Amino acid sequence: MATSARPFWTYWAASTTSGVGTAVTTVALPLAAVTVLDAGSVETGLLAASSYLAWVVLGLPAGAIVHRLPLRATQVAADLVRAAVILAVPLVWWLGELRLVHLVLAALAVNVAEVFFFTANTTFLPTVVPKHELTSRNSLVSGTQAATQLGGPSVAGLLVQAVGAVPALLVDAASYVVSALLLRRLPERREPALGEGEARPGMGMIAEGWRFVVRHPVMAPATWWACVVNLVCGVQAGLFALYLVRDLDAPPAMVGVLLAADGVGSLLAATATPWLVRRFGSARVLLLDGLVGFAGALLIPLGAGAAGWLCFAVGTMVFGASVVPGSVVTRTYRQVASPPELLSRVMATVRFVSWSMIPLGSLAAGVLAAHVGNRAVLLGSAFVLLLGPVIVGLSPVRRLRNLEDYDARLVETPLAG
Repeated sequence: MATSARPFWTYWAASTTSGVGTAVTTVALPLAAVTVLDAGSVETGLLAASSYLAWVVLGLPAGAIVHRLPLRATQVAADLVRAAVILAVPLVWWLGELRLVHLVLAALAVNVAEVFFFTANTTFLPTVVPKHELTSRNSLVSGTQAATQLGGPSVAGLLVQAVGAVPALLVDAASYVVSALLLRRLPERREPALGEGEARPGMGMIAEGWRFVVRHPVMAPATWWACVVNLVCGVQAGLFALYLVRDLDAPPAMVGVLLAADGVGSLLAATATPWLVRRFGSARVLLLDGLVGFAGALLIPLGAGAAGWLCFAVGTMVFGASVVPGSVVTRTYRQVASPPELLSRVMATVRFVSWSMIPLGSLAAGVLAAHVGNRAVLLGSAFVLLLGPVIVGLSPVRRLRNLEDYDARLVETPLAG
């Protein structure tokens, strides 16, 4: 345990450091568009979509590419690229040349690096954590991400209020440098090599990961569930900053505080997830997540003034709490149920499919909001979440207590005969 604990905590520290910076940028970048460049709903939707668009283009090949690369070095390189790109935005601003296209290109470039970082990072975790600890460690990582979502936006709001939206981005650039330095202390890891005679071209490797996911009776519906949730997350990412500033008249500091409510819910849920899994089972947790998320999302766009701020905060907190348990149990299941040589491709495939919904949601939200308003689009998106429980309920998951029970039944069936 002593040998495995130290690499995990270094891994955790790196993820936490970069997460704080990313949380700052999540607030500062759209506020820069709204307050510095006077962007509207279409522009903020485009900016939000750019922050996830690389998953559509690179999500599938990333798994096959990372399979051939050293995992630690890939993460370090991605961190340094993200630091350089974020640093370029304040430099262009100080030169008086900042335009929306610079923010969009920066968001897109950071997302490209993030695709490779995430694929390597999630593949790396099972190499430093024993299998029986994956649920608790994934919960801790999710809880820490929730804590950064709690503290980061509040800090970002205060930073934006004090120094402006663009200079606040320097915090994110510094966080990526620190993360890279921490990751360099970890041992290098690679995925298990393909066996002799098993070498395949890149498209063959991509197709193998794709087939494994979409044909899996449990992994596939869990992926479609994630698609529904991420579509709504895309709507929110595209409209939240604009809705708070233009519809609810919230100043930047209050925008940060209100967005931090998501972190409160996520942190509480991440802390409770191991207990929820033990008490009810991971399959049942996944089934109920969508209903809780619907209730939270429905509350978000209600009210005006101070009442609107309260509805937004409570609704965002409940919605954030609904996302984490399902994300933890499905990610853990993929790490446990995937063959080791397929893991990076499985993780990349799921992220490609589900995160492709985020830019789609952001772009659609921006266009629709220009015609019917931010509030109406946010309200309508809540009802989309009801598709999640329907998809999972129509799959074999409804008969399971834990997702892993499906694999156990497959093992037991031949013996029973």
